[in-house]
Amino acid sequence: MADVTLYTSKTCPFCLRAEALMKRKGVGYERIVIHRFMPGGRDVLRERFGHQHWRIPQIVIGGEHVGGCSELLALEREGRLDPLLGA
Repeated sequence: MADVTLYTSKTCPFCLRAEALMKRKGVGYERIVIHRFMPGGRDVLRERFGHQHWRIPQIVIGGEHVGGCSELLALEREGRLDPLLGA
């Protein structure tokens, strides 16, 4: 299995949806919580993923940034998520 990191918030519905998909697939992941009002929280995302990727969740699989929840769900729909996960 590939290493998976989710940059999330505890209350973001898109974050919860991405986490639910990982759990449903039985994939373990590292969760890095970025609070909406955490000083510098969004700066962490900008520094790591670039200016256009400051929203949560941001998802990294096997060291590759795949984007947010929409991109993750698209990978699943297209049958490309399992190969990325090494499943």
